Amino acid sequence: MTEYGTTAAGDRIGFDLRGSGPAVVFIAGAGPFRAVDPQTTATAELLAVRGRTTVVHDRVGRGDSRRAGRVDLDDELAAVAALVDAAGGRAVLCGHSSGCAIALRAAAEGLPVDGLVLFEAPLDPRTPGVAQWTTELYRLLDAGDRPGAVDHYMRDIPLDVLAGLRESPLWEPFVRHAESLRADAQALEWAMSAPHAELFGGLDLPVLLVVGRDALDEMPAAADSLAAALPRAERAEVDGGQHTWEPRAMADLLAGFPPGR
Repeated sequence: MTEYGTTAAGDRIGFDLRGSGPAVVFIAGAGPFRAVDPQTTATAELLAVRGRTTVVHDRVGRGDSRRAGRVDLDDELAAVAALVDAAGGRAVLCGHSSGCAIALRAAAEGLPVDGLVLFEAPLDPRTPGVAQWTTELYRLLDAGDRPGAVDHYMRDIPLDVLAGLRESPLWEPFVRHAESLRADAQALEWAMSAPHAELFGGLDLPVLLVVGRDALDEMPAAADSLAAALPRAERAEVDGGQHTWEPRAMADLLAGFPPGR
């Protein structure tokens, strides 16, 4: 059953709380919410059986975390803080895609985080034009062009995949929730604003950088850069493809993280 909490920013967040033990809070990337993300729910269920508290939520402006108007990164960070508190006051953050950048920012802001598990963070430092890309996204959102904003955000995915998304039941909620992409873009812009060693070298906490076995080339490259920058980072690979993980494999990794807990 969905539970609700209110953030310091005044947003009402819908989430699922399962299990007991050291906590893991999952942070989705651009677009997904609980109703369309069975992989994360399945992972949380498996992990709860193995002695962990798990939290899966709808990010601000999505699903049961309804909000009208602008959504910024600070609103997402307030939601993460509220969910960590609901989970017992401390947690590992498990980010997926752009959710990794939100998790990194939460740790950098000093939230009570015991570690980070980052799955396919899209933070390859060789990626050009990030500031220009975010500027255009903000322009489209400010103009109220939600379909255009979703198209722009997903410009690098294959055209056949984008065409299939437009024809799928996911397109309507993705467009409806388009304003939430602003926070993803702000997190990515921050995480690519300087060399990774400069941004993340002071994060003295365990970090597990995970990619799927069939990941796109830029995902291992991003993990390499983050591993070199983060003082306590390790690398891992799990079964998975098309930018998602296999739930049992991911639950196995999370159950043993941080090492020696």
